[in-house]
Amino acid sequence: MSKLNFMMITASPDVASFIEQQGVSRIFMDQEVMGKAERQGHLDTHKAAHSLEQIAAVASRLKQAELMVRLNPLHGSTHQEVDSAIAHGAQRLMLPMFSSRAEVGKFLDIVNVRVPVTFLAETAPSLVRLPDWLDLLTPGYDEVHIGLNDLSLSLGLNFLFEPMAARLLDPTAAVLNQAGMTWGVGGVARIGQGELPAETVLGEHVRLGSQWIILSRAFHSGAATSSALLETLDFPAEIAKLRQAEAYWHSADEASLLANQEQLADCAYRLGRREGGA
Repeated sequence: MSKLNFMMITASPDVASFIEQQGVSRIFMDQEVMGKAERQGHLDTHKAAHSLEQIAAVASRLKQAELMVRLNPLHGSTHQEVDSAIAHGAQRLMLPMFSSRAEVGKFLDIVNVRVPVTFLAETAPSLVRLPDWLDLLTPGYDEVHIGLNDLSLSLGLNFLFEPMAARLLDPTAAVLNQAGMTWGVGGVARIGQGELPAETVLGEHVRLGSQWIILSRAFHSGAATSSALLETLDFPAEIAKLRQAEAYWHSADEASLLANQEQLADCAYRLGRREGGA
């Protein structure tokens, strides 16, 4: 089983420089605004667009972490967005809200192998059609990330972990793993924080074979500077706790991983009922 890699959203060069030294492998910056507020206005998700100047400022400080920029869904100015993001230091691009092989192919044509691409599979059509578009990607270069917020909305669900609770990601994980594709799913809070325990989420990542996870807003509390980050939490210690939990699950047997999945399901469905008012 593969080791999990961490990524985190920040527009602060200070925070980016600090967290890459603490083992965060990818800095995630976000230019997606088209349709996002309408879809996720009721959710505590990242919605502010990072400017090209902010991207360049973060890029100038990074020494080892990769800088990934999420663009808008395909539209008339995508070519310009791609060119500008790369020119300002993006080392990887992410395409959200696609649903077909044609969209995947078009975006790859626009990028033209200048940087690798992470395809954010976050709609029901993108997951159902995964076997139809996956062969367009280059294993070891391009990647897939499954976005639980929009996926749950696409499926008419109340809580983002319900697809994972129902084991809807099992066939997706099998296809990705068999193809040798690097992939990840969703995010994680701090150990001991949140109503769905982070250690339970990590166990499911290990069971499925996921290799990437986002350190969520619940993890870092939206800290804008490294000093604020250190005042809010002991970042190195919290990373160490995640690694300890991950190591536990890597040593667990299949029965334990399945029992953990059942615990995740019980908790996710309970939270879904509450969110739905039931």
